[in-house]
Amino acid sequence: MGHHFESAQQAEVDATPDQIWEAIATGPGIESWFMGRADVEPGPDGVVRIEFGGYAPQQPVTAWEPGRRLAYGTETAPDGRFVAYEFLLEGRDHASTTLRVVASGFLPGDDWADEFDAMTKGNAMFFHTLVEYVTHFAGRAARPVTVFGPMVTDWDRAWAAVHAELGLTDPVSAGDVVSLRLADGAAESAVVYYANAHTLGLRTDDALIRFLKGFHGPMIAAHHVFADDTHRHSDAAWQAWLTRVLG
Repeated sequence: MGHHFESAQQAEVDATPDQIWEAIATGPGIESWFMGRADVEPGPDGVVRIEFGGYAPQQPVTAWEPGRRLAYGTETAPDGRFVAYEFLLEGRDHASTTLRVVASGFLPGDDWADEFDAMTKGNAMFFHTLVEYVTHFAGRAARPVTVFGPMVTDWDRAWAAVHAELGLTDPVSAGDVVSLRLADGAAESAVVYYANAHTLGLRTDDALIRFLKGFHGPMIAAHHVFADDTHRHSDAAWQAWLTRVLG
């Protein structure tokens, strides 16, 4: 048993098609909003490589129209699994762009519904992070921080601990202001740009901070740091943060 799926998200973004293309079709661009490390071999016969948590799929490019359309996806596995992404860009007046992202593929197994739910919520966070990046940090390259926290068995308790640490009260909504206490103990103001049952995204003046529910696993801190601030935003500092808050 398995499930073929297709889902789409769309937004009008205050960025040009060229700025969005730079974000989706280059390694430094992808590293500034998605997850882990990225490398792109450009062109219609190119490959997109994204590595995080020991997972490093090679995704052949299937459409390459700079400033208009990009598509790539994983090879089909023996059990039929594959995931593909398509980005469609249409320039608008006043240097804005309509951005549409389509995810499609096949999930094998009897537990496909749980995986599809997690993927859908995660993809929504990635889409909103892409919009946030090109709206507020276009043209700037981030240093990605990807850290896996302790294994979580009670997600209600885990999210309550994170929200309490940040001074958030339910329901969490975009626009909520939080106080983020970093490695040096100093507090930094941040604003919620997106949240759902599996994710929380914050924006500071020089970083995009995200927390995601790992599928059958730990909470993940997946951040993008635009300032040269290696002490406050090191992997070790965020590992300690997750351990302290969720321990």
